[in-house]
Amino acid sequence: MAICKDVSSSFFSSSSSSSLPFHGATDPSSGFMPTPAPEAKSSAALRIHSEAEKRRRDRINAHLSTLRRMIPDSSKMDKASLLGRVIEQVKCLKRKASEISRESTVPREVNEVSVKCSINHNLKHKSSSHDDDVYIEASVCCEDRPHLFAELSEAFQNMRLKTVKAEVTSFGGRVHNVFTLCLEMGNESVNLSSFKEAITQALDTIASRDIKPSSTFLSKRRRC
Repeated sequence: MAICKDVSSSFFSSSSSSSLPFHGATDPSSGFMPTPAPEAKSSAALRIHSEAEKRRRDRINAHLSTLRRMIPDSSKMDKASLLGRVIEQVKCLKRKASEISRESTVPREVNEVSVKCSINHNLKHKSSSHDDDVYIEASVCCEDRPHLFAELSEAFQNMRLKTVKAEVTSFGGRVHNVFTLCLEMGNESVNLSSFKEAITQALDTIASRDIKPSSTFLSKRRRC
């Protein structure tokens, strides 16, 4: 009996003195995997966070280096000054892009009508000797379709407008028409505001006119 007592005491003493790095079941036959101690979890999380921060700083520094190569005389600038210079450059580029977009005759994706009227406008294409003639610059951007130009010409004729100059740009099934028109007044007078509104409404109607699905032109364009 004394021998059994000593063995049991030795077994429990050995089990209690051993330090386990994991919590939970450690017997592989139990079907459970050992879980790391809280200290190990905290250390792993800190290491992952530190590595992520280092990668983030490396990306930022790489982008800043790229900006320094793109911006003249920026090698000695601090980060704040460099970013300020970049903002100025971006604003300048946006202004230039906006100016180019306004001057471009490439058709846009939306229908647009613009009408400008003036009296005695100094145009090199001026063909009338009247000093009080009304000159109109009309721009129409819409879907291209057969007879569109004929419809616009008919609308101008109905308003007694003479076409002085016409520019047409077609791309991707859309068209941008820019007209310089003249209304020979003689001894008559006209309300420019009302006249401009009438032209705008007429052109809006033509630009927004739907193309019939049976149109051969539309079918060919869609197949492309």
